[in-house]
Amino acid sequence: LRLYSRVLGPSNSSEESKIREKAMPFLGVAVVLLLSLASPASSCTEQERGALLGFLGGLMPGGNGGLKVSWVNGTDCCKWEGIVCSSDGTVTDVLLASKGLRGVISSSLGDLAGLKRLNLSHNWLEGSLLTELVFSRSIIVLDVSFNRLDGHLQELQSPNPALPLQVLNISSNLFTGHFPSTAWGAMKNLVALNASNNSFTGQMPSSICTNAPSFAMLDLSYNQFSGTISLGLGSRSMLKVLKVGHNSLSGALPVELFNATTLEQLSLPNNFLQGVLDGSHIAKLSNLTVLNLGSTGLSGKIPDSVGQLKRLEELYLDNNNMSGELPSALGNCSNLRYITIRNNSFIGDLSTVNFTMLDLRIADFSMNLFTGPIPESIYSCSNLVALRLAYNNFHGHFSPRIGNLRSLSFFSITNNSFKNITNALQMLKSCKNLTSLLIGINFKGETIPQDETIDGFENLQVLTIDDCSLVGKIPLWISKLAKLKMIDLSVNQLSGPIPSWIDELGFLFYLDISSNNLTGNIAVSLTKLPMLLSEENVAKLDPKFLELPVFWTPSRQYRMVSAFPRMLFLDNNNFTGTIPPEISQLKLLDGLNLSSNSLTGEIPQEICNLTNLQMLDLSNNQLTGAVPSALNDLHFLSTFDVSNNRLEGPVPTGGQFHTFSNSSYSGNPKLCGPMLNLDCTSAATNQTSTSRRHNLRFALIIGITSGGLVALALLACFLILLWRNIITRCMMPMVRTCNGTQQSCPTSYSHR
Repeated sequence: LRLYSRVLGPSNSSEESKIREKAMPFLGVAVVLLLSLASPASSCTEQERGALLGFLGGLMPGGNGGLKVSWVNGTDCCKWEGIVCSSDGTVTDVLLASKGLRGVISSSLGDLAGLKRLNLSHNWLEGSLLTELVFSRSIIVLDVSFNRLDGHLQELQSPNPALPLQVLNISSNLFTGHFPSTAWGAMKNLVALNASNNSFTGQMPSSICTNAPSFAMLDLSYNQFSGTISLGLGSRSMLKVLKVGHNSLSGALPVELFNATTLEQLSLPNNFLQGVLDGSHIAKLSNLTVLNLGSTGLSGKIPDSVGQLKRLEELYLDNNNMSGELPSALGNCSNLRYITIRNNSFIGDLSTVNFTMLDLRIADFSMNLFTGPIPESIYSCSNLVALRLAYNNFHGHFSPRIGNLRSLSFFSITNNSFKNITNALQMLKSCKNLTSLLIGINFKGETIPQDETIDGFENLQVLTIDDCSLVGKIPLWISKLAKLKMIDLSVNQLSGPIPSWIDELGFLFYLDISSNNLTGNIAVSLTKLPMLLSEENVAKLDPKFLELPVFWTPSRQYRMVSAFPRMLFLDNNNFTGTIPPEISQLKLLDGLNLSSNSLTGEIPQEICNLTNLQMLDLSNNQLTGAVPSALNDLHFLSTFDVSNNRLEGPVPTGGQFHTFSNSSYSGNPKLCGPMLNLDCTSAATNQTSTSRRHNLRFALIIGITSGGLVALALLACFLILLWRNIITRCMMPMVRTCNGTQQSCPTSYSHR
């Protein structure tokens, strides 16, 4: 259209405008015809078609990603799926990422003399990486990442002129061995190399940066490289990204590294480095946006010169041996969005840093020795999404200004010395976006608020108020947390029954109310939790990642709420009654702990229907009867304990039950089976003999008792007869007196 306007010129009248409108369609058709005549359509050559069909032939049946539909011999391969050609019909691009391809990469691709870009990433390709592709004289971008390629990378066998390759991505494969050293001499045009997430060993390759003057990005993270960080990296002024984290590198940070003043990302986490962060060195890297030295073994303080990194957006110094107070200059990093210094030995009051000028989104200060209240200036970070202050010595009350953190989604203050839980919850309910609230090991000995005015929290998914020694009942306001998925109220002094409204929490799948003083029966409402009933309900769970990982145990962390196991912990309470058979409805339950209560009755057979169960603990109760043999159908069961009950009969065998130790059954003397080294037949015989001896003893007691009673009866009869005889003799003198004689009868028997 611009061409047309230039040809026709500007319009000066309405008549000319009408002429223009009529001329436009004609000119359009004319231009199309001229272009078609000037540049006739060209198709790919027979050699290129054959090379592509050779690649297709190397794929497994059913692993061609549907390419056979369009990759038909005899047709123009420039029109095939994933193929791009130049105007003269030369194949320049083969773009087949994420096609589900399975098989090997055919060497025929090396016959595509004009190929510039080859992308086979995110497939299931196997075998080795062909030297024809790596050392191609045409390819400038080669991406085979996220496949199952293996073996060693080949060395360059003979000197070659400078190769055109600029980008090489072989990450997330199964490559092993030493990284080739001679190959990089010919790659003078290399700009980016990503070999992360493989199993390379030996020294870091040091000649890459030296040979390629435009080299800008190197990612060797998640391998098994050892030794020191190779010298010479800092001599290349173009280097912008260096990632060598998660290896076995050792030694101090080389001084030369800090000469790479163009560095924007320096990431070395999870290595075995040593030394301190030198202030004069770090100040040279004024272009840094990401500095990741977490889990490297660094010690010492954070230097004041960190405040000169004006472009810094992310700072990772977690899991080190660093100490001292935070430098106030940290408040000058106005672009800082992410900071984690967790698990160090930093001390002092966090308010030494003025957070007002920072654009913080995520901040993790946990597992240090900070003291004092939460700094007021941090409430100015209105974009703050996640704040973790756990495992420090913070104290005091919450400020009303915490309500300014409108974007706050993740908040953890676990294991500090905060007070007034009622006030804390009243303040926090203003943070409408909260999804994870972890406030356990605080508020010692207080009463859990029953106040219904504690509303809000409409988006809350995770709530932990554990180990606070709180008293009271499970409060009603929890029933209003419609999106709650996990709740931990363990290790308190809560009393009363399990509330009947518990099944109204439609998303709840993790409940821990262990180690309290709860009473009553196991509520049937627990067996109706929707998220434990069917997979259809689980599909409703939000798959979003947590803003910070939740460290549920020292060795286990979770990045998604939906990744947590589905558990019910009711142990160490005062529950009575029987285990409800309706428990079998919880088909998706991963763990059930009812130990250390006062439950009676038998283990219900229905519990064997919990086929997802990985942990079952019924120990330290008063359960009777047999251990259901069908429990051996629970193929995922890895933890099982029924010790210290009154169970009897054979222990289930087969399946997972071969892996459980004798301690799982101790305290049940009437249990038997191979696992207990007690044959059930002999046990039954012994039990029968014991029963016979018991019956004989009982019969003897009955016989002796009956004989004694008979003897007493006979003696009684004898005494009665004797008594009657004496009475008869006494009456005879009295009869004689009545007959006129003067003798009288003795009367001593009636008065004695």
